Amino acid sequence: MLTMDRKQVDFTHDISYYAKDSRLTGEPDGKRYKWREMIQRFRQLGRPLTDEEAEEFRIK
Repeated sequence: MLTMDRKQVDFTHDISYYAKDSRLTGEPDGKRYKWREMIQRFRQLGRPLTDEEAEEFRIK
């Protein structure tokens, strides 16, 4: 039997250490985007969008 099968892993310490104020993401920057169109462009290009390309989809 593998050692991994017998050892219980507790991830609550890791989560509680890094998420002290219950947020799992950083502060929002106030920018809003057209996400569906951005995802379509991402799929067409086959790579992440650059900052300049993402600005095309920003809602002003």
